Amino acid sequence: MASRVTTADRGATWRSASGTAIPAGSGRLEGDPAPSIGVDGAELATRRETMVPNTHLMASLLGTHDELLRLVEQAFPEDRIAVQGNRIALEGPHAEQLARLFDELVLVLESGQSLDASKIRRTIDMVHEDVRPSEVLNAEVVRAARGRSVRPYTSGQKRYTDAIAANTVTFGIGPAGTGKSYLAVALAVQTLQSRAVNRIILTRPAVEAGERLGFLPGDLMAKVDPYLRPLYDALYDLLEPEGAQRLLDRGTIEVAPLAFMRGRTLNNSFIILDEAQNTTPEQMKMFLTRIGFGSKCVVTGDVTQIDVAGGRSGLVGLQDVLGEVPDIAFVHLTRRDVVRHQIVADIISAYEEAERASHGD
Repeated sequence: MASRVTTADRGATWRSASGTAIPAGSGRLEGDPAPSIGVDGAELATRRETMVPNTHLMASLLGTHDELLRLVEQAFPEDRIAVQGNRIALEGPHAEQLARLFDELVLVLESGQSLDASKIRRTIDMVHEDVRPSEVLNAEVVRAARGRSVRPYTSGQKRYTDAIAANTVTFGIGPAGTGKSYLAVALAVQTLQSRAVNRIILTRPAVEAGERLGFLPGDLMAKVDPYLRPLYDALYDLLEPEGAQRLLDRGTIEVAPLAFMRGRTLNNSFIILDEAQNTTPEQMKMFLTRIGFGSKCVVTGDVTQIDVAGGRSGLVGLQDVLGEVPDIAFVHLTRRDVVRHQIVADIISAYEEAERASHGD
């Protein structure tokens, strides 16, 4: 579906998201006055029109009581969006971008996905970044338990999954809620299912985050199990508990503390180091030199949540050391890539603002 310059009948009546009747823009046809031109030579106002294939898609596109359309209007306050039937007329400095946004949203709907407020916000971000939302949201990482598709939700997540596919070692660095660990485990499962590797190895440094857990009963693995629980959670979600447990029992999937990696060479494996900001520089070097033939490695971390003693994180400054090494990628995710509740992104933004204020930025 391609957008085009508006050729709506003159005198037609359209409705805005608020329901107000407004005259339809007729588009600039031959003989019409030229548009206003800015000092840089660009048109200040553009008119575009896009058609939605059927009424069912239109209803899903606009949302109940036009709630999704209102979100788009709020993101483009300088532009006018008017709807008549299956036709959407756009006028303003971002009309071209808006036409592309609606075309992309229709492609997402045609793929069988639904739209909600969070997906609309993420799609708007992608269009602002000149990224095609349909290519991001329709990219399937793995088919999880019960046929559920695992997909990237943001352009940053798509860059992350593409980097993992293309490189031997990928570092995913960003705040909580950006899907770093979950997507890494999903790609590990996909790689195992395609028989590109023989096993999955998941590891984390056993560093206490302000709480003393040494008093817990049991052997060493029982004591470190709380640190590894997030990795188990991702496995159980992707494979269901029974399937994950079978692979764990066979040793096809191994979950272990980072200390257990010393002295090993890990061939034909998909290796994930989670919470890497809590490694020391020595531990990071030890881990990265475990990678063997036929293996792929993903390292995830959040440099704003360092709990390692003395703050000597093996992740901080590592890009300066390894950034020029071939077959290694660094992907930085931001609050725009948070896919949890909107309040998580807002909390991250508030902390970032407070930190900038404390540094006088």
